[in-house]
Amino acid sequence: MTINRHFEIIYLLLDRKVITAKEFADHFEVSTRTIYRDMDVLSGAGIPIYANKGRGGGISLLEGYSFNASMLTNDEQEDILVGLQTLAATNFPNTDIILEKVARLFKKETGNWIDVDFSPWGSGKKKKQLFTLLRDAIIQKSVIQFRYFNSQGEQTLREVEPFQLIFKENAWYLSGYCLWRKNYRFFKISRMAQVSVLDQTVTMSPITNSLKEAEIKAGESSIPIEIKVSSQGAYRIYDEFDAHMISKNADGSYTVSTNLPIGTWLDSYLMSFGTLIEEVHPVLLRERLVKKLDELKSNLEKS
Repeated sequence: MTINRHFEIIYLLLDRKVITAKEFADHFEVSTRTIYRDMDVLSGAGIPIYANKGRGGGISLLEGYSFNASMLTNDEQEDILVGLQTLAATNFPNTDIILEKVARLFKKETGNWIDVDFSPWGSGKKKKQLFTLLRDAIIQKSVIQFRYFNSQGEQTLREVEPFQLIFKENAWYLSGYCLWRKNYRFFKISRMAQVSVLDQTVTMSPITNSLKEAEIKAGESSIPIEIKVSSQGAYRIYDEFDAHMISKNADGSYTVSTNLPIGTWLDSYLMSFGTLIEEVHPVLLRERLVKKLDELKSNLEKS
């Protein structure tokens, strides 16, 4: 958020020449003291920004100053725009606004070469607010609290020192140090609810391989499974599994060999294939599915 504000201060001054600290404070919904701190940061970064007191005074850039886009080659400018477009495609908040402003400074058209939306229908505003809260907590090194639902549907109250937002396999995750588990963990953002920022400061150091460690821990409860799916299920097999996990059988069916964590999530996932599934191994997993189907049959017969 601070970087966005610094960038917009320069952008507005290039456009309007003189703006008072109060106007900036009202625009960004911060204090004038914050605006003057921003000026110090920008000045320290080599931006010729200054303030004039008195009637008609305000904050300005040195006369004749302009953003020197020529310090970047045309290819570098294009790479920056492509990077911002790619980030915008993952629904990261405010990226489209930054993209538009950078494109204007570079005097380039952004185009619409990619349009991807990973969010559920109707979740845009709520998801954006959550992203902003998490991002600010990470930047300000504040502890957060939230209710978390695991893959078994169990709900726990967590307090976490947040470190990083991670996009992996079409989903966003938060990596951080869980004060309840006393260890590094990562949390699927779509399973987080009632998120709030606490008046506590992060004390642990982030680790660069936090996601890898979390994946290893998740892998400890995984088991090797094998499922045989009819030829009509090819569209799902190739959508949801890597090619090296798939073998095509002589009768046109497919066999998938992989490792997945056993539990309620896996039961529900395999049941979602319906009659497309012809075989399931190991026996333990097959028995779990049969039991679930019997329970479903019993519930439906009672209704």
